Amino acid sequence: MISRRRLLALTALAGAAAGCSQPSGTSLERARAVGAIRIGISGEQPYSYTAPDGSVTGAQPEVARAVLARIGVPGIEAVQVPFHDLVPRLRDGQFDLIAAGTTITPERCRAVAFTRPDFVAPSAFLVRRGNPHRIDSFRDVARTGIRLAVLAGATEIDYARAAGVPDDRLVIVDTQMNLFRQVAEDRVPAGALTRISLLDVLRRNPGSGLAVTEGVEPRIGGRPVVPAAAFAVRIGEDDLLAAFNPALAELQASGEWLRITEPFGFGPENLPPRDLTTDELCRA
Repeated sequence: MISRRRLLALTALAGAAAGCSQPSGTSLERARAVGAIRIGISGEQPYSYTAPDGSVTGAQPEVARAVLARIGVPGIEAVQVPFHDLVPRLRDGQFDLIAAGTTITPERCRAVAFTRPDFVAPSAFLVRRGNPHRIDSFRDVARTGIRLAVLAGATEIDYARAAGVPDDRLVIVDTQMNLFRQVAEDRVPAGALTRISLLDVLRRNPGSGLAVTEGVEPRIGGRPVVPAAAFAVRIGEDDLLAAFNPALAELQASGEWLRITEPFGFGPENLPPRDLTTDELCRA
């Protein structure tokens, strides 16, 4: 049963998303007033998803919970949408925070405001065991002329195009699981996604005959790309960023971030360098 407080929080959040005047203030002020904030998730494991018992979990919702609790927001309510819809629906006000492992890119920085980097996660390839096409980079995909499955809205599309893979060789799918099926059912020779995501889907589908390559270093415009992801809010929500960023930095420095994310397949190598900034990534 939903408590009266939670019901009031949901009603207030829904009203704010619909453009009602109550409660007033910024996203952070409203969230503190009702005790919860609405987040956007994509259903991609292990980043953000709904567990079989109906609870919202994943590395980013769990990190968000810890950060938000430190800044006076004890609860979250999630809206799950396809990954490529996260940014548009954040901008439309359907939720106030994206917690789905969204990579920081200059294009996205023009549409939303990112927090400090949350983690670094290189891309990799899902291939048949033995990697018969010897795919270890996006340039290899272009060289061999194979078809490549990619997730709609994901940065792997940009990486593939920058390496010379034509659009007619890209098979764009809507979910992580459909990407897996494209390769498992021999519709395409390879799929590209973050290595963390591919290892997770492979673990959940034993006996598939597939394997995940080592992480790769993509290049755009001849320069290497740092695959750093973060939480995102609407441009102008400066008070939420000003509260969220120091709390996230403290979580990362204390070791608590690693304790939270390790069950989801993260390790020390996924912590962003301390001198890596969002401004730098937005200008890259």
